[in-house]
Amino acid sequence: MITIDDESRQRVRIAIDIDNMSQRYITSSNIFTFTSPSLWTLEKNLYYLLRNSTEIEFDLKYKWKPDYFSYDEYGTVVLAPILMYVNNVYCIEDFDLVTIIVPSLSSIINICQDKFPKEDVSQLTSVDW
Repeated sequence: MITIDDESRQRVRIAIDIDNMSQRYITSSNIFTFTSPSLWTLEKNLYYLLRNSTEIEFDLKYKWKPDYFSYDEYGTVVLAPILMYVNNVYCIEDFDLVTIIVPSLSSIINICQDKFPKEDVSQLTSVDW
């Protein structure tokens, strides 16, 4: 049985964890830009993901738990939102399917490569606390 502590240690070592790329997103004023695969990246590559997917029977143990499915399928919970998007599930309470479309990890990596653009520093403003 894996614990949350074990999972966090594993997640630190994966290449797609945003924390491993944090220095790329820091500005000269020590403000971090927020990164994520933009919705446009997912929309633009949706058919590529679908073409490189398999459809399997949904196991009820994953009902309302896309992060658990992501972990069991890919070894990380960070891909749960992509699984939900590909399956047209926009609310965690709707993650109760008959079959589930599972994109290959290689196709996810392909669309994410160089898809995290660095924000233009001139567009950032500081926060006065």
